[in-house]
Amino acid sequence: MQATEALIPIVSSFVITMMVMPLFIGYFRMKKEGQMIREEGPKWHQKKSGTPTMGGLVFLIASVISTIWVGYWQHQLTMQVWIILFILILYAALGFMDDSIKLFEKRNLGLRAWQKLLGQIVGGGIFIAVYLHEGLPLAIDLPGIGQLHLGLLYLAFILIWLVGFSNAVNLTDGLDGLVAGTATIAFATYAIIAYHQNRMDILIFCLTVIGGLLAFFLFNHKPAKIFMGDVGSLALGGALAAISLLLHRELSLLLIGLVFVIETASVMIQVAVFKLTGKRVFRMSPIHHHFEMVGWSEWRVVLTFWGFGLICSLIYLMLFL
Repeated sequence: MQATEALIPIVSSFVITMMVMPLFIGYFRMKKEGQMIREEGPKWHQKKSGTPTMGGLVFLIASVISTIWVGYWQHQLTMQVWIILFILILYAALGFMDDSIKLFEKRNLGLRAWQKLLGQIVGGGIFIAVYLHEGLPLAIDLPGIGQLHLGLLYLAFILIWLVGFSNAVNLTDGLDGLVAGTATIAFATYAIIAYHQNRMDILIFCLTVIGGLLAFFLFNHKPAKIFMGDVGSLALGGALAAISLLLHRELSLLLIGLVFVIETASVMIQVAVFKLTGKRVFRMSPIHHHFEMVGWSEWRVVLTFWGFGLICSLIYLMLFL
């Protein structure tokens, strides 16, 4: 794919998102529907209450449309692209239901945890079926070492990876522009890896997501005119996990997505220590709220996390590409 051709999926998704997002925001404002902010969060976040949400729906639709038409044009609509799109759409549907319950029933809790988990596992099961149908290896790539063949244990790994990173990105989505930026960096990194592997099908998908996220950020930076919602964050996390699996760079996501890993670990540590000792390790979790509580501005937290994510991605590319 030429450099000029690589711009086409980015521009397609960017333009669709830019055209539709103002209408989407306007609809929510007309209906006076907006995000309910949890009371236990930072008090200064309460002023965000009522901000339109579910903006992820727009850039995801833009990405799906752009992936299909560009993929068709470039003869890159492979089975592996379809399964990535399936995970993206299914996890987005779970997030959509979760957001809808929160939004229209005016509460901060949506789907029950087991309902969301069940849907994610079902999606993972279908992903596994396609993975096996494609005859892909049941092995984890260990950088600098080689393939670690796990046999059927690899199927369990797939489920853990898809569910884990879907929820990890969801936990990270707590500040204006945070996931829009960190996810853009992660998808750009996988776009480079896909290009290096001559995987034009996955490259096209990554580029369409980047285009949609760049347009979304123009509406999502502080002060956000719209939030991504679970519809966006759950889908993005699932898609990143699926891409890492299909490129056979599974463990790369631990470094490329280290921001998401740390955010999730902070919640797990906070809950575990509090249950055992009654004390908190962080002032608030996920950890981006901890930095807010110690006096960092929202922009400082977001820019620091972006910078950290970019450094992690560059380290991976320099060491393992």
